[in-house]
Amino acid sequence: MPEGDAVYRTAARLRGALDGQVLTRSEFRVPRHATADLTGRTVLETVSRGKHLLTRVEGGLTVHTHLRMDGSWQVAPAGRSVPGGDRVRLILANRRWQAVGVRLGMVDLLRTADEGKVVGHLGPDLLGDDWDPAEAVRRLSRDPDTTIGEALLDQRNLAGIGTIYRAETLFLRGVWPWRRVGDVGDLEGLVTLAQRLLAANRHHAGTVTTGDRRPAHQTWVYGRAGRPCRRCGTRISRGEMGTGPQERLIMWCGGCQPG
Repeated sequence: MPEGDAVYRTAARLRGALDGQVLTRSEFRVPRHATADLTGRTVLETVSRGKHLLTRVEGGLTVHTHLRMDGSWQVAPAGRSVPGGDRVRLILANRRWQAVGVRLGMVDLLRTADEGKVVGHLGPDLLGDDWDPAEAVRRLSRDPDTTIGEALLDQRNLAGIGTIYRAETLFLRGVWPWRRVGDVGDLEGLVTLAQRLLAANRHHAGTVTTGDRRPAHQTWVYGRAGRPCRRCGTRISRGEMGTGPQERLIMWCGGCQPG
């Protein structure tokens, strides 16, 4: 699933193509909004909120989308052919550009005043103006018996982190993923590092946490299961965290992150 930095970049692409422009094409290819038509309305702004996207349109309306595992927004010159079949969920276009939502996990049309119904549950956005490490710590600390690995992926605690940044943040802080939240000594330092990692990657594709952009050198533990740790040489472990069907991949170094 794309993480907060990738969604942030998607919002930037949509802003560049749609913001301030009058829609000349609007196609909701989801049953719930099949009759909706935004043609003739001006797109006011597109913003990211954690892993969610909000495209605000003239008339007090917001298009809410979420990429989930397989979704993407494809931006191209207007009139370009779009993928066939049922992959396309939404098309928004103006005279110059078209944005095609492919395999979007969520598509909602709601009043802008009601955005809280779809994103109001989220914790502080790691890449948002509302980022507040103290509030993120407060939310994490509400359930001290939860593993820190599961708590970091709970978007109600902090919004935008996914499996890659979870693994990399915990490695860099030397924290075993199954440690209880209540046993993590410096939660503020941990969430602050997570925010710094996402912020460092928000303007370019790819995830780099080592500072080395060369292929196969970009991460510490994620994607390196079975290979030696870059720090101590211990073989990187791989497993799953969470209960079905919410299990998520986790990787860690048993030497640098002792249980």
